[in-house]
Amino acid sequence: MREFCSSLARTDEPHSGNPAEDKVRIHNDPVQLVFTVTMEDLKEEDSGWYMCGVEIGSLWNVDVVAYTNIKVIHGLSVVNSRLSGEEGGSVTVECLYSKRYRESEKKWCRSGDWSSCLLLGSEGRYEDTSVAISDDRTGTFAITFKKLQMRDAGWYWCSVGQQHMSVHVLVTPTATTTAVMSSATPSQSVAYPTPPKHVTKESGNSHRHILESLLACASFMVLVGLAVFATKMWKQHKSHRQRQMEWMKIGFSENTGDSGDLQNPAVVFLNKNSQNGHMY
Repeated sequence: MREFCSSLARTDEPHSGNPAEDKVRIHNDPVQLVFTVTMEDLKEEDSGWYMCGVEIGSLWNVDVVAYTNIKVIHGLSVVNSRLSGEEGGSVTVECLYSKRYRESEKKWCRSGDWSSCLLLGSEGRYEDTSVAISDDRTGTFAITFKKLQMRDAGWYWCSVGQQHMSVHVLVTPTATTTAVMSSATPSQSVAYPTPPKHVTKESGNSHRHILESLLACASFMVLVGLAVFATKMWKQHKSHRQRQMEWMKIGFSENTGDSGDLQNPAVVFLNKNSQNGHMY
């Protein structure tokens, strides 16, 4: 591979250790079977085709190579277009711009609301109670949310000159804890709620026995109530029969007092075809 191209970075050659000299850096990860190439401080003349490959090191085997095209343009980009943070925390958006826009106006705006735009001053900084923006004048300006709130979630865009890039910020609620805070006394320990007891087979049998006992007691009480009710009804019925017998005796005695009148009774026969009657 050395014979066909000029190597910009190789894994078998040490780095100089000077970031200014190491414009192209390579990192190999043999575990993941991936190597990464990083190019910094790009210029328009760096545009073109590049080749990355793996030297097999054998006379009969061809090296494995792949090609990629890089086009360097003047413009704007972001390190991460989607960020998330917890409510009350902080998150930083990094907007990268080319040297042509070093002196251009930088803005940070909420999407759809031009009145929300924040502009960097001549010193390259802006700060208020909720956000801080800084420009390092070398190609990056950063926006930091100091204390995220739920209303901060949404789409934003950073702008340099006529270029702008969209960024989405997601805010997640703060996780709640169940621990009970201790009092101000140092000697007292923090009290935590006891976890629920695990239901075992023995505890299940105990609960079943208790339920069966309650059902047996309830059944016994119902039977006792029915017996008391039946006894009361029988006594009422017996008392009613006794009163009826007494009334019958009283009526019979009154009728026997008038039995003398029945010795010479008058019998009357009526003739159906005659209106006269005969008495004997």
